[in-house]
Amino acid sequence: MPKIEFAKGLHDIGDGIYAWLQPDGSWGWSNAGLVTDGDQSLLVDTLFDLRLTAEMLAAMQDAAPAARSIDTLVNTHANGDHCYGNQLVADATIITSAATAEELAEVSPALMADMLENADQMGEAGAFFKQVFGPFDFTGIEVPPVSQTFSGELTVTVGDKSVDLIEVGPAHTKGDVLVHVPEDGVVFTGDILFIEGTPIMWEGPVGNWIRACERIEELGAAVVVPGHGPITDRSGARAVRDYLVYVRDEARTRFEAGLSANEAVKDIALGPYASWGDAERIAVNVHTLYREFGGSDERASPVELFSLMAGLLRR
Repeated sequence: MPKIEFAKGLHDIGDGIYAWLQPDGSWGWSNAGLVTDGDQSLLVDTLFDLRLTAEMLAAMQDAAPAARSIDTLVNTHANGDHCYGNQLVADATIITSAATAEELAEVSPALMADMLENADQMGEAGAFFKQVFGPFDFTGIEVPPVSQTFSGELTVTVGDKSVDLIEVGPAHTKGDVLVHVPEDGVVFTGDILFIEGTPIMWEGPVGNWIRACERIEELGAAVVVPGHGPITDRSGARAVRDYLVYVRDEARTRFEAGLSANEAVKDIALGPYASWGDAERIAVNVHTLYREFGGSDERASPVELFSLMAGLLRR
């Protein structure tokens, strides 16, 4: 794999494929991609707000004439940092998994804007929410309707290129999708991969996410563009898989010992993963795992989870 610097902006992977990277890959600072062939183009994800997405699209249009009119947009999942810029390419055919299409309405830009406006009234949770999401502008965003959904797998074409859309969720969210360009050896993983940062498991089950990492390895792509962090290869998928296995096993031990989820969060030593960014996400991951272990649908509130993460940062 050619070394691609983890620097903000558009990076030419070759053969009409590009990656848009946003260091440092922390909360909201996501990656996206562009696949072109001839006069056809496919965009993989938009960004967290309109300003960031417009900046990305301008760079893509300068680099690739086919990007002047995006034909197809694939959203890898429903988190806003991968779809809140969709209105800027609303004329494209917007494709998501069926599960993602359903999930898109659950956390709207208006809700995010309202939570930021009222963050000072939410105590420690609000302060942390403001810290991580304050750099983004959620006003004036309207998420257009999805044009086409699928379940399982779908192959689309960009010029003469085949692009495989592979549903691997629920995992990070309810409907995660990989975007694989087999002839060029490139895969865009959405948030199945966080590289040099801690994955956050909003949905689970963890076994699906572990299998998704293994599927990335099996694809054999030389270039793997994660949802957050620097471009990697199959080793990045192995690292995320190993983290998930480690946290699953540590949480299971404490669950069976009778510790509460909050007690387990504070008790688990992250060992080799302590240096990864956003390590406080262990709070969300353990709560999701406990829900899975106990067969429960009851979720901790966002305020509780953000308070717990804020507390971990103070330790």
